[in-house]
Amino acid sequence: MAVKFSEQAQREFEEILKRYPERQAAILPTLHLAQREFGYISPEVVEYVSDLLGFTPARIYGVVTFYTMYNRNPVGKYHLQVCRNISCSLLGAKHIIEHLTEKLGIKPGETTPDGKFTLSLVECLGSCGTAPVMQINDDYYENLTVEKVDEILEKLE
Repeated sequence: MAVKFSEQAQREFEEILKRYPERQAAILPTLHLAQREFGYISPEVVEYVSDLLGFTPARIYGVVTFYTMYNRNPVGKYHLQVCRNISCSLLGAKHIIEHLTEKLGIKPGETTPDGKFTLSLVECLGSCGTAPVMQINDDYYENLTVEKVDEILEKLE
């Protein structure tokens, strides 16, 4: 698979480079752009980004594997990320996760057969005061209950 940014993404990449005098500082925003462009960070995308920025693939891969925000496999149309850190756990994240697992018929790390939902567990979404929290794609859903989760999913279907 030949990986290459679209013209629009290439322009965005060039803007990223203008903002960061050190190419190392451009790794994270370039990976965000690549994930938005290609859907996930495949080995081919790692190679492409390493070529663009002038780093070894190992360096880029190290960044991709360190941060959980980079998907190394395709995700569903709706990527459900449930926080399981201490605040969320104390306030019911376990019940939310169990409910989602049963309702969607998948375990954390899996995608529904129709490609609609991927369920992931994350360590912190930075919203401890509104726990339990779930992020779906770029949107946060806070103060969750099983009932709220069902309402949210109904709107997505």
